[in-house]
Amino acid sequence: MPFKHHAEHRHHIPKPRYRVTNWREYDSALRGRGSLTVWFTDEAIAAWRAEPRTTPGGQPYYSALAITTALTMRAVFHLALRQTEGLIGSVIALLGLALTVPDHSTMFRRSKTLVLPPLRRSETGPLHLLVDSSSLKPGGAGEWLVEKHGTSRRRSWRKLHIGIDAGSGEIVAIELTDKDVDDAARTGALLDQVSDPIASFTADGAYDQDRVYEAVAERHPDAGVIVPPRSTAMLSASAGIAPTRRDQHICEIAEHGRMGWQKSSGYNVRAKVEAAIGRYKRVIGDALRSRIDKTEATEVAIAATVLNRMLGLGRPNYVRIV
Repeated sequence: MPFKHHAEHRHHIPKPRYRVTNWREYDSALRGRGSLTVWFTDEAIAAWRAEPRTTPGGQPYYSALAITTALTMRAVFHLALRQTEGLIGSVIALLGLALTVPDHSTMFRRSKTLVLPPLRRSETGPLHLLVDSSSLKPGGAGEWLVEKHGTSRRRSWRKLHIGIDAGSGEIVAIELTDKDVDDAARTGALLDQVSDPIASFTADGAYDQDRVYEAVAERHPDAGVIVPPRSTAMLSASAGIAPTRRDQHICEIAEHGRMGWQKSSGYNVRAKVEAAIGRYKRVIGDALRSRIDKTEATEVAIAATVLNRMLGLGRPNYVRIV
């Protein structure tokens, strides 16, 4: 165990325990997430073929709906493109539909330019946005192959930036970047994906930068920014006359301690975005199947839509017992 010789000096915070109060409904929702029931509505059947193109160039055969349907099933069942083609063909045959199946080459080519609808949450009212980032492994040779034989090129992991609604847990903003991109640098890009008014923006200490406060204030002037200042943080020059929100955080931490500030500011709710990242990696996986930037972006966007739909089947209601 790391730092085992200093265990007696650590803060020992008991792990909280919770009890689910709607277990029957939540249990049914969990089973529904694995259901193989698939159907095509009359509107989907009618929209399967692409509309004729009026500009110069080749005519697309499949609509964006058809490609999105195929890539969604690929994400849910963790398939390669050729296996996805086989699955779609089987479903169409079982339903007795007179629809053609997009081949794997078409799926790959169209995924580079596929335009998906923006993410939307099911709840209304002001949004409490929780933001965090994590890593995803790139497609290609696995860790064993790298260790055993090495690779012909240097492979690097990718960084997943995600924003969720604190109330519903739904993903409302998502982006994929190189690993060297700073978390705070993508704050504006995530905020631009959100159309609802934001009541608060909560993130970890990596977002303790002026440009984060500026990006939030520019788009949502009334939104509160809940970001823990670093331990060496200093008050601004105008703290005595017009203290900023960050100055207020520093003063509250100095007066009540960091743990007291976390409870009073509501920062502890940020654990929900960490849970959302864990849910992404459990359901979708911690590795990317795509190999190029454009298809990787489409992959994570479809994954976010899948997770939101699964979450819409039912969420747990719980109370703390310890």
